[in-house]
Amino acid sequence: MSLRALALLAFVRTLWVSRRRARADFLRWQDKVYARWRRRDVPRVAFYAGRQDLPVVDKAVLMADFAAFNRAGITAEQGWAAFAGSRRIGRFTVGASTGTSGNRGLFVISEAERFQWLGVMLAKALPDVWRRRHRVAVILPLHTALYDSAAQSRMLRLSFHDLNGDWAVWAEEVRRANPTVIVAPPKVLVWLAAQGGVRPERVFAAAETLDPPDRAAIEAGFGVTLGQIYMATEGLLGVSCAHGRLHLAEDVVRFEFEPVGDLVSPVISSFTRRTQILARYRMNDLLRLSDRPCACGSPLLAVDEVVGRADDVFRFGDVQITPDVLRNAVLDADRRITDFRLEQRGAGVVVLSLPDETGMEAAACALRGLFAARGVAVAVRAEVVPLRPDARKLRRVRVVRDGG
Repeated sequence: MSLRALALLAFVRTLWVSRRRARADFLRWQDKVYARWRRRDVPRVAFYAGRQDLPVVDKAVLMADFAAFNRAGITAEQGWAAFAGSRRIGRFTVGASTGTSGNRGLFVISEAERFQWLGVMLAKALPDVWRRRHRVAVILPLHTALYDSAAQSRMLRLSFHDLNGDWAVWAEEVRRANPTVIVAPPKVLVWLAAQGGVRPERVFAAAETLDPPDRAAIEAGFGVTLGQIYMATEGLLGVSCAHGRLHLAEDVVRFEFEPVGDLVSPVISSFTRRTQILARYRMNDLLRLSDRPCACGSPLLAVDEVVGRADDVFRFGDVQITPDVLRNAVLDADRRITDFRLEQRGAGVVVLSLPDETGMEAAACALRGLFAARGVAVAVRAEVVPLRPDARKLRRVRVVRDGG
């Protein structure tokens, strides 16, 4: 089967699965496909050969013996060497994360998987691509071969714009491309909307946490409902429907959830990937699952918010405070605050950075009240710092560790 045929098959299959309106019906289908993958594909990599159990693994385990998790036997050293060069090893493509956590991850996929990914993505984000050729502008700090598969498919016109370059230059390139669809981090969309001159029909936030002030600014600036693409080194994890609700990609990934306060952290099994096996792989993300049905009727779970990362939970002894609680304390203190940085530095120091003194006293007071209510002694320092967007992944709430 040709690569384009594989993309088309994945496209049709994704739409077909989404038509299963009853969740119980969908889960029966997922159980069947997952069981076949576990029986047929999982044992073909060294880590799982001869095992009956599927232990929960994480990035540290994966990267410690990368070759044991992929059928090609590609080592981490070989992967990094390929990523620094052609990003190819034989018939396989090698990709990597941006490494904002200081712990970069690798992935390896086949040509077939690349085009199957394309079909799934298009079915979820651009289901009308079969009858019109969209012009898609992707604005990210790292190019991968996944975007090349979109261009090769001839199903759309895709332009990639490197965030590491001059923003004025790529912004002009985007304006000339006149895209119908833009995919970019929230901070970039906020900035681009403020510049004017681009009127896309659809906009998707990707690669960063989407905070409420950014959503409001993007939707007001572009005049569209903002969607999200939830994707990581580990694969495609979710895409917003036409109603703007983010749905997990349960038709390609099986999700388990570990509680973290009122949030959950996902453990995923990517049951359509056969080259690199991710079975019961613990993600570092924090999600708030929705308990409301979506008007689109999809059987796939909806997510109210991708809150951030488990690494950025503030910890004071046995007390944990998740990033959303910290963010809301700052934003709710003064509605004029639209941008900030909040960092835990050490066991008992938190630093609040704002672009000017607007709302500073109120936000610092709100944080002190939050910490006092949790019974922890924390010194809150407030400072004025220029907060300019750049190519680095934006994390408004983060824990600064040694060397971070």
